Amino acid sequence: MEPYFYHDKLCLNVLANHVENAKEIYEATEGHVIIGLLSSAYTSVEQAVHSIETYANAVEGAISLGLGSGNPKQAEMVAHISREVEVAHINQVFSAVGYTRCSTKNKSAFINGLVKPTEEIGYVNIATGPLSSERESANIPIQTAISLIKEMGGNSLKLFPLNGMQHREHYKYIAEVCGKEQFALEPTGGIDLHNFEEIVRIALDAGVPKVIPHVYSSIIDKQTGDTRLEDVAQLYKIMKKVG
Repeated sequence: MEPYFYHDKLCLNVLANHVENAKEIYEATEGHVIIGLLSSAYTSVEQAVHSIETYANAVEGAISLGLGSGNPKQAEMVAHISREVEVAHINQVFSAVGYTRCSTKNKSAFINGLVKPTEEIGYVNIATGPLSSERESANIPIQTAISLIKEMGGNSLKLFPLNGMQHREHYKYIAEVCGKEQFALEPTGGIDLHNFEEIVRIALDAGVPKVIPHVYSSIIDKQTGDTRLEDVAQLYKIMKKVG
């Protein structure tokens, strides 16, 4: 079965601590989720491939391959893993979107391009790669960033770190542009049960065709490392309410 993710206008992206945790999350959301697996958790491509295949079999292929806190040093690892195993969704730094699109095994994979908020509304920083992130910011208009991601074969704009609603007006403007451009948006960083609905509503009301909120640390049990099912259920309830 093809993951609902490919057709969902609103899809949740959360981490799973183990395969059983992933299965429970998948069931709690009736499949309207992609399970985030971080490349930084693996010591080799081979180890990652074996793990991802196990998870994918448990959740009907609904896997999101991540960098790990947007770590630019993981960009190459992500690309190499995606070359060896099919995943539905790939998180990537801005400058590596094209490389990843050309190398990924799953030609239908949904690939985002990571950009950072800036202090100036209407602009984002695209210097998120392993070399560029060590230089001065490269702030460009959001419309241009979207066009560049499209040209590289990417599918969405990943805004990280959103820091919850710290950049509210900037986020609203970005959502409006994504709506006009009919381009997917992935708000990430500082999203929790309290601000989730507002963040999602802003994007949907702006006409964004596909919204993928990443909700990570705020719903993870600090003692077990598992993503809390009761929190996932609450998020899914909100999703059905607003979506």
